[in-house]
Amino acid sequence: MLHICPIVGASASSDYLHHGSPCAPPNLARFADKTGNVIAMNLADNNAALRTTDVRRRFDRAAAQFDDVDFVHAVARDSLLARLDPMTIDARIIVDLGCATGSACRPLTKRFRRARIIAIDLSLRMLEQANKKRPWFTKTSAIQADATTVPLADHSVDLIYSNMLLPWIDEPASLFREVARVLRKDGVFLFATLGPDSLLELRNAWQGLDPSPHVNRFLDMHDIGDVAVRAGLRDPVLDVDRLTVTYQSAAAVLRDLTAMGGRNSLRHRRRSLIGKNRFQAMMDALNATKSDGIISLDLELVYGHCWGSGSFEGGGEIRIDATQIGRRR
Repeated sequence: MLHICPIVGASASSDYLHHGSPCAPPNLARFADKTGNVIAMNLADNNAALRTTDVRRRFDRAAAQFDDVDFVHAVARDSLLARLDPMTIDARIIVDLGCATGSACRPLTKRFRRARIIAIDLSLRMLEQANKKRPWFTKTSAIQADATTVPLADHSVDLIYSNMLLPWIDEPASLFREVARVLRKDGVFLFATLGPDSLLELRNAWQGLDPSPHVNRFLDMHDIGDVAVRAGLRDPVLDVDRLTVTYQSAAAVLRDLTAMGGRNSLRHRRRSLIGKNRFQAMMDALNATKSDGIISLDLELVYGHCWGSGSFEGGGEIRIDATQIGRRR
């Protein structure tokens, strides 16, 4: 079975767990039962741009069909795993941060056969789907937690892998600070996210129809590198790839976004009904972008990795020249 790692009263051998820290999620309700089944946790909301409870609820609903529409995640996953090839990492503790249905756990287990994999996700239903994929006799555990407050000990993790988590984080700086806290010196943080040129077609379709936000804002590559160094990580290397996803209709776009949990979870979105006429105007605007009967959505895929420094910023400020951040060649 896939288990939740116990957070309070863990065994002495579980030295990667974080005991009684203020960084642990504040409202943990229950942990694993005696059979190791995943037990729900009550996670606190954060008062920022994204409504965390809505993010969790949308991914809970999407979990059962997520693997059918996770082609963007799959492309990014394969690229991330390929980026591990030239690296020499003696990984004993690996965290899949924002693991979704756990599709990366098996290849990570094959690559690092002696490592324990800890899958972390905000969504309980996603972790339950990950449980179904877990091979027998593998050292895999799971924690339902907010990625910005993980219950792991300082400098206890060798590799943190994170695929498409950043678009769902309110304050990226808090995520990078938490990564810097749990990552050991010379450990690796490997991640993929979306850049600001992503989903412009959908954003433009809403333009002028509704002042409320409908599409997440995505960080620029250099801003990500800046945030990483400020958090106490070192030597960030980032590069950008482009992916175009095509659809027959605007309805198909929204169907896939819903199936993958990608509908609007912004805190300041319109809370009342958008209205049939306004919604249809958006659909018409998106359909009007067709070329040869096809809607093309462009995605800017940002890949990055950085290294643990053995220290992390608790509240100070570090300034760097963002132009000095390296790019992968």
